Amino acid sequence: MSFFIFQKNMDNLGGSLYKISETQDYLDNMNINKSNYKIIEVSQQDFNFVKLNQKNIEKYVGENVIYTDEIFVFYKISLQNYINNLKNPINQFLKNNKNHYLFNIWNDYYNQLNNLNLDSITYPSNKSLEQYFSDLGQPSFNILQLP
Repeated sequence: MSFFIFQKNMDNLGGSLYKISETQDYLDNMNINKSNYKIIEVSQQDFNFVKLNQKNIEKYVGENVIYTDEIFVFYKISLQNYINNLKNPINQFLKNNKNHYLFNIWNDYYNQLNNLNLDSITYPSNKSLEQYFSDLGQPSFNILQLP
C-alpha cells in the first residue's frame, strides 16, 4: 500500500499535496505528525504514476484523488535546472539527518543525480527524469518522497 499525504482540511482544493510515500514503513519515517495531515491510501500503480511524474495530483475529494496528465519536454538546460532544484532539498536532508533510516537511499540518489551524464540523453526528451531513471533500471525517486 502506498500513500499520498495532503494538508488537512483542504478537501476539493488544489495545491494541497504535501508528500508521497511508497510504503507504510516510509510513511512511518517521514518526520511528520500524521494527525496533522490527510493521508489517503492509493494503489501502487497510482503511486507510480505520480512518482514518475506521469500524472499530477490536482486535489483530493473525500478519499478520492483527482489527477491530471503530466507532459514533459526537457532540453539539456531545463533538465540541468530541474536536477539542481532537486539536489538542494536532498542535500539539506543529508546534512541534517545522517542517522535517518532513509539516509543511504537518498545519499545514493544524490550521487546518481551528480553523476548523470546529460550529454547521453537525446533532446528534446519527453520523459521525466524519474521515468528516465526507471527505464534504465536505476533507482528513481520523486522529491515528494523526501522525508
